[in-house]
Amino acid sequence: MIRHKLLFISIACFLLTACDGKPLIDVGAPGIAKSVSVQVHKWKMVTTWPANFPVFQEGAVKFANDVRLMSNGRLDIQVYAGGELVPALQVFDAVSQGIVEVGHGSPYYWAGVVPAAQFFSSVPFGMTAKGMNAWIYNGGGLELWHELYKPFNLISFPMGNTGLQMGGWFNKKIDSIDDIKGLRMRIPGLGGKVFKKAGGNPVLMAGGEIYTALERGTLDATEWVAPFHDMRLGLNRASDYYYYPGWHEPGTVFELMLNLSKWQELESDLQKIVEVTAAATSEWIYAQMEYNNQKALQELRLKKNVTILSFPDDVLRVLKDMTKLTLAEESDNSADFKRVYEAYEAFREDYNKWNNIAEEAYSDALRLQ
Repeated sequence: MIRHKLLFISIACFLLTACDGKPLIDVGAPGIAKSVSVQVHKWKMVTTWPANFPVFQEGAVKFANDVRLMSNGRLDIQVYAGGELVPALQVFDAVSQGIVEVGHGSPYYWAGVVPAAQFFSSVPFGMTAKGMNAWIYNGGGLELWHELYKPFNLISFPMGNTGLQMGGWFNKKIDSIDDIKGLRMRIPGLGGKVFKKAGGNPVLMAGGEIYTALERGTLDATEWVAPFHDMRLGLNRASDYYYYPGWHEPGTVFELMLNLSKWQELESDLQKIVEVTAAATSEWIYAQMEYNNQKALQELRLKKNVTILSFPDDVLRVLKDMTKLTLAEESDNSADFKRVYEAYEAFREDYNKWNNIAEEAYSDALRLQ
């Protein structure tokens, strides 16, 4: 009996002790295994969105909460809105330099540093959310994205899509391309470059500053997102003319950006949790956008001070021509831009052959009287 007790004690000691002498199991009350000793990663995540901003900032917080839950607390991410820890438009640098581990925004915000990153955000007159998802996840886009960010010690995954946006708010009617000349408009990314080539004056500005700038006349026009977010920002109180379609952003992708060195320190199961949760959050954000925008549009149509208009066909034709010139010029200035542009266009050409007899043909059929 004594030998049996000694053997039991020896086995218990072995199970509770690692080879290096550190406990494998944290024991609370005598004889009760409380929890396995594991490494906890405490990370900070910064975003480009205003505090409490619906869907966008909510999506970032949802992602962090879901990761914390699924990892059983092993990956604990604290989320900070734009300006709370770092300025909204300095997220890229903060994550790249390791000041924080994670960021959430859209790749076109870093166009000055990585021009080709704009293809992973949105391209004027380019693919919508469905096409972007197909290209990034299955058409080689994600691999190109990772290659592009690696020199900056970053890795990114899609985490959200706005869907097709609106064309923006203007303080005057746009009847011809001449009405755009000299117009000061908040419009980022490639859309901003196209707008400039068409004679406008593009301005890059964080979301939290837009309403005041438009109200005070610092801006003559602005794009933001679509009815739901535009109304939450109060843009319908600062301008009278609301234009569509969003030629400049037909399906804007958001990114989950991680410091590559920190990413490589994560255990493989935590990496998988991050990847899968980012994809799930991406779908959640897109679904929220589609649901909330259709409801907000109904409300917006009841407001007497707002006129909802379509851009004239002649204006859209000029902007489309300017897009082709802009993309060609950007390709001449950057080998990476040219390489990603060629890959994007090759995929889009094949995708459009399917889309034209699927989604587009079905939309045409619905409009038949």
